[in-house]
Order: sequence, then C-alpha cells, then structure tokens
Amino acid sequence: MEDKILKIKEWLGTGSINIFGLPMSGKDTQGIRLAEALGGKFLSSGIIIRAMEQQTRKKYSEKGELIPTNIFYEWVLPYFERPDLFKYPLILSSIGRWAGEEKQVLSVAAGSGHEIKAAIILNISEKDVENRFKEAKILGDRGDRADDNDLKIFETRLEEFRKKTLPVLQNYKSLGLLVEVNGDQSRDAVFNEIVEKLYKRASQSQA
Repeated sequence: MEDKILKIKEWLGTGSINIFGLPMSGKDTQGIRLAEALGGKFLSSGIIIRAMEQQTRKKYSEKGELIPTNIFYEWVLPYFERPDLFKYPLILSSIGRWAGEEKQVLSVAAGSGHEIKAAIILNISEKDVENRFKEAKILGDRGDRADDNDLKIFETRLEEFRKKTLPVLQNYKSLGLLVEVNGDQSRDAVFNEIVEKLYKRASQSQA
C-alpha cells in the first residue's frame, strides 16, 4: 500500500482529485483520508459553502438545492489560488456539482497549478444512501444540519444530484478522467479500491 501511495503522489504532484457521490456516500470521509495519505489538502464545497453562509448570513442551500453558479464561483473557486495551498495536491469533495461548472473548475484548477487529474465517483444506490440517512438520524451523528435531518430536504438533494451532477460526471468521463469506485463497501474497502484504481492510472500515465 505504501509503495502505491508513493506512486500516486509522484503522479499527482500538486494536482487535484475531485470526489463525487450521492449524499452520505462517504465523499468527505474518503477525501480526508486520501488527503492525509498523500500529504495533501482537503477542500469540500459543502464545508466552504456552509461557512460562507454563516459568515454572510445568506442561506442558499438550506432547502437542499445547489447554490447558484455565480455564488459558487465567488465563494469556492478562489480557494484554488490560495498561497498556502500552492505546494500541495488537493483532494476535492464535489467541487463543481452543477452541469457546466466543471469547465470553469477544470480551467481554474489548471491555471493555479492544481490540474484535475481524476474525478472519482463513489457508486452507491439511492436506496442505500436513504438507509444511511435513516441510520444517521437514529444515531444523531451528523450534527444539526437540516439537510441531513429532514427527509424532504434530503430527497431534494438526491434529485439535484440526478438532474445537475450526473451530467458533470458524464463530462469527466468523456475527458477520460472518471474513476468509478464501489461505494457500497466498508470504509477500508472503499479506500483500498480508490488507491488501487489511482495507482493503476498513475502507472499507465507514466509508462
């Protein structure tokens, strides 16, 4: 595993890997773990947006809908240019979820030295994430976020993914960047599959 991580680090450089998936598919969990393994920095669009909503007292996402594209560009994209991130690879959690945004994300990432070299999709069924939602609600382990506690809002998030994010993934696929991972496994198994598939990509690109 350690040798494979080193190979991925060499291939990635200061580039980026963007992780996508349905709500509760494990994007942040896997993203944080991958960033730590690669010595990189983790950026989550959800975390950035919630922090900015609190700071500006504007609420765009509380009903489960994606924030307007112009606000996404204003709030999230500047992170690619931050001087404290220049020397690090970036592991992104769903940066650019609305069809069309991925083009600007790809451009800004490349221009800042963080070229996106892979987009991972954690494949998991809607039924499975709904079960995770119910379990999380019983356990109370997702904090007080309305979008993780209200079923109607959660269902809106699923619909947003279907309508707005699936086309983003198709675009990454057409560019040869999409890496499909089975998200319906244990956390360790998901991480191991991510490493295996990134290692394969790194090996092929350097052959």
